[in-house]
Amino acid sequence: MQLNADFSQRALVRPDDSPWVASPMPGVERRMLDRIGEELARATSVVRYAAGSHFSAHQHPGGEEFLVLEGVFSDERGDYPAGTYVRNPIGSQHAPFSRDGCTILVKLMQFDPADDQHVVIDSNHAEWRQGLVPGLQVLPLHQHGTENVALVRWAPGTYFNAHRHWGGEEIFVLEGTFQDEFGDYPAGSWLRSPHLSQHTPFSEQGCLIWVKTGHLGS
Repeated sequence: MQLNADFSQRALVRPDDSPWVASPMPGVERRMLDRIGEELARATSVVRYAAGSHFSAHQHPGGEEFLVLEGVFSDERGDYPAGTYVRNPIGSQHAPFSRDGCTILVKLMQFDPADDQHVVIDSNHAEWRQGLVPGLQVLPLHQHGTENVALVRWAPGTYFNAHRHWGGEEIFVLEGTFQDEFGDYPAGSWLRSPHLSQHTPFSEQGCLIWVKTGHLGS
């Protein structure tokens, strides 16, 4: 399968654009955002676990990165409530489940081989920083090479400068509505912009986004 597999092109999936698709495990469904491969794939997905569902024990040959969007995601290492960001490096393994149900944003097989850091950050108890313009708060989550990952909170009426994305930019809207000159992106929207793309983002009502930059190559 190839879905939004041309990284030189802008890609956009709003919440109602992509259906939920059953996974091989009962009670686990996926909304696919980009994908190269079949069941073992380089993939970006929103994954929904019904209460009491689980996924088989598996390894991460290219690493796993996820953000818990709703509920509590669990594995043999612990419980991860909504707002928790996790990176499981290449070669790690686990057997995930959810007692009461959860939804996560997950990226698979996208790690640099030298990026071997295990990361767990609960954004509910982390220290946010002032952003580059008034109205922005930033919580850095991870940095390796040119790749940077963060949560960014936009106060209502915040406008950012026009800027170009070296290495591309990927955004998932968690709350509110993110905007730029190309459109409006409500909560649940996923937007990927290629290397050297440019925009002037803002948010009239305020929003919270997960954002990754510098990871799509030149």
